[in-house]
Amino acid sequence: MSKEADKIVVSGIRCYGYTGYLPEEQALGQWFEVDLVLWKDLSAAGRSDELEDTIDYGETIRAVKQSVQQSKFKLIEALAEAIAILALQTSKAGRVRVSLTKLNPPIPDFSGRVSVAITRP
Repeated sequence: MSKEADKIVVSGIRCYGYTGYLPEEQALGQWFEVDLVLWKDLSAAGRSDELEDTIDYGETIRAVKQSVQQSKFKLIEALAEAIAILALQTSKAGRVRVSLTKLNPPIPDFSGRVSVAITRP
């Protein structure tokens, strides 16, 4: 397997946050879901079986949840960017893909979800 293909996928990080364009969204909050793909050469971890040779995804999950809960952006694009920067710093991954979903956007006559997905760097 190519080292560029090595990755850890974390799905379904659900947390309550206060990002949104409408004043009510920033005051009342809403549920978000974050999915991450963290690219890193995992060959050393595969040989050593030691946590220091891989990504501590528990630490990354805690950092992402805290960021969503404490941030107040107008746009989910800005929150996704903040999560990407944080995930790269926390995990020491070489690249990250963040999918951020607003589970119940306040849009009349719409019961779906709205997501953004970014990859950095």
